[in-house]
Amino acid sequence: MLELKQIEQMIEKVKLISIEAGKEIMRIYESEDFGVEAKSDDSPLTKADKNANDYIVKGLESLETQIPIISEENKEIEYSERSNYTDYWLVDPLDGTKEFIKRNGEFTVNIALISNGIPFAGVVYAPALEELYWAIKGHGAFLKKNGETTHLRSKSFKKTDPNLKIVCSRSHLNERTANFMAAFDRPEKVATGSSLKFLIMAKGEAHIYPRLAPTMEWDTGAAQIILEESGGKVLSVENDLPLGYNKESLVNPHFVAYANEIS
Repeated sequence: MLELKQIEQMIEKVKLISIEAGKEIMRIYESEDFGVEAKSDDSPLTKADKNANDYIVKGLESLETQIPIISEENKEIEYSERSNYTDYWLVDPLDGTKEFIKRNGEFTVNIALISNGIPFAGVVYAPALEELYWAIKGHGAFLKKNGETTHLRSKSFKKTDPNLKIVCSRSHLNERTANFMAAFDRPEKVATGSSLKFLIMAKGEAHIYPRLAPTMEWDTGAAQIILEESGGKVLSVENDLPLGYNKESLVNPHFVAYANEIS
């Protein structure tokens, strides 16, 4: 296990790496050609995904920590190798590629430090919004915007409260999610893209985020620790336990994220 001071120093550098990757994303965002391709699962891939990934990987390697990297855009590492990882970086260089292509600004850079199968630290940067989020386990979650740093606190609530704000994806809203929302008292739907769904909860602007559809570990790692450190939680629908990482399959189980639920 890495020492706290070492992690704090690394996260300061990772924050800068995420901002610089965000600048590269915005350079392409403001251009005419996104260079859109289709990946094997038919999800879109742009020049911004690839360029940001290259920048982040080089930046993390420059820290000279010898910590391995798992990234959405890197070649998949066999489980026989990565199962030996105690600590590793988990990267999604551009979460919300569909939102990027739509030019709605709801996309993020995500870099998490996973230790012993749980998110221990995370940085998320929303380049179009110029919002930088970060957290270290046991040391709080923070947002820097317009030069000001805010200590994040998720909103307290009970599931029986009326008018709870329930987060849903702009790109993914299925029947199971609609049925989940129907169980609450006059819920208000809050639609946004990418890992911002976790972060608006960490800021106290929503209460619950059900994700009853597939995601990958890199989609959630960095934002999960930020929400957790704001007082929230992210629980698997299968067993009501926090999402675990570096499983043999990197696909997450369906989950529900909560702000500060009061029993």
